[in-house]
Amino acid sequence: MAGTDRQREMLAEGPAIILVEPQLGENIGMVARAMANFGLAELRLVNPRDGWPNEKARAAASRADHVIEAAKVYDSLAGAIADLNFVQATTARPRDNFKPVRGPVEAAEDLRMRHRHGQRTGILFGRERWGLTNEEVGMADEIITYPVNPAFASLNLAQAVLLMAYEWMKTAPQGAVEPAGPQLTPATKQHLESLMGYLDRVLSERGYFRTEDKKPKMMDNLRALFTRPGFTVEELAVLRGVLVSLERFSPRRPKGAGGAETEERT
Repeated sequence: MAGTDRQREMLAEGPAIILVEPQLGENIGMVARAMANFGLAELRLVNPRDGWPNEKARAAASRADHVIEAAKVYDSLAGAIADLNFVQATTARPRDNFKPVRGPVEAAEDLRMRHRHGQRTGILFGRERWGLTNEEVGMADEIITYPVNPAFASLNLAQAVLLMAYEWMKTAPQGAVEPAGPQLTPATKQHLESLMGYLDRVLSERGYFRTEDKKPKMMDNLRALFTRPGFTVEELAVLRGVLVSLERFSPRRPKGAGGAETEERT
């Protein structure tokens, strides 16, 4: 049976699986195996605790060597998602933000649609013990929450990845033809981070952030605002051009003066 499987074409497409600070090599290996089972091959690791490469991960991968060998390591989440157009974050905890929340079925269908239109996508999975931070979730476009037993909601890392990989495989095309959309280039996270850095600077110069303690939450809200629409490169270029034009003719205000008519709720 195994020999027959090896003779078949290996499926290797779809969203990148991004593990944020995974702890055990065995868990990474089981994630790789789950990915290979359902046609995913791009594994990204952010600061794996036990380093990389990891022999325990390879052993636990059970011949998913193509996933292990191609895995890439990053020293920051921002670097791991910089080239992606759309990112989903898995979390079981309620979050105080504006991001849409999807179940795994709906999330996988959306990923498949984006894949067909040439977008590069990814799914974030947090640490084994306590998941993703609010800041890390804030870097994603949407949240995925699994419909689990509320009295026993804990999933291990490989289980969480396997569920999304399975839902991804279920969305494999059945010959349907989708209408062609406009030929625009989806913006990557790098484009968005560039815009956020620009906004941080110009808003700080003009006293928008009334107090430093409120600035992180206000920036989180701005990030949620700009990730929700799924901007293209062209749209971000237009928006930035407008902001730069306003900046040229807007006098700088002293820090703490306030830049909005009504103070933003935090």
